[in-house]
Amino acid sequence: MDKVVATAPEAVADVPDGASVAVGGFGLSGVPNVLIQALYERGTAGLGVVSNNCGAMESGLAVLLAAGRIARVTGSYVGANKEFARQYLAGELEVELIPQGTLAERLRAGGAGIPAFYTPAGVGTQIAEGGLPWRYDGEGGVALASPPKEVREFDGAPYVLERGIRTDFALVRAAKGDRHGNLVFSRSSRNFNPLAAMAGRVTVAEVEELVEPGEIDPDAVHLPGVFVQRVVVLTPEQAADKRIEQRTVRI
Repeated sequence: MDKVVATAPEAVADVPDGASVAVGGFGLSGVPNVLIQALYERGTAGLGVVSNNCGAMESGLAVLLAAGRIARVTGSYVGANKEFARQYLAGELEVELIPQGTLAERLRAGGAGIPAFYTPAGVGTQIAEGGLPWRYDGEGGVALASPPKEVREFDGAPYVLERGIRTDFALVRAAKGDRHGNLVFSRSSRNFNPLAAMAGRVTVAEVEELVEPGEIDPDAVHLPGVFVQRVVVLTPEQAADKRIEQRTVRI
């Protein structure tokens, strides 16, 4: 039951080239930077990443992206990541953009063993009708486009069929965890980390604070340990390394 692994490199040592990886985080909040850096240092490449966004400010997934280690991104937000946009438009990166709520539910459904579900999000758009550019040819043309999805009517309204997402691995960051893998997330880092963790067949969590089993009130657990296979404890310095993407000052 003790799932603690000594180091981050050891925790990701079996992630092969070409693996699919769900990665938690929301902007710069709750990003598993230490595990991502361990993947980078290991040289893992050709990854298919599922995450809300692909890093920012040269941190998080942006480290792997800039090194050309990511082959495909399934996400919902590009933001100000200029390298992401450059690779996508140059045909170097395959991208499936998904409405944010749909991405969240696809991850949750995959983790809950639900193969597919219907949602009104995307009805009447290229999300349902197909034709969204997944990969460009580098000359302004579309090399690969999204296929059409099934649309079905319920109670007089149309809904589009979306598939649940399962990945080979998942990397997440938690504010607190115990040796059994029970996790607690802080504020907005809870947006996607629990869902990404559920979707991974092998989930690795880096935790800012490790406590003994029983020290977390069961009612306070955000993600049960059944979804987590490995736990890496961060050093105080690693736990304190938190960037701010956009600092706002109010007078």
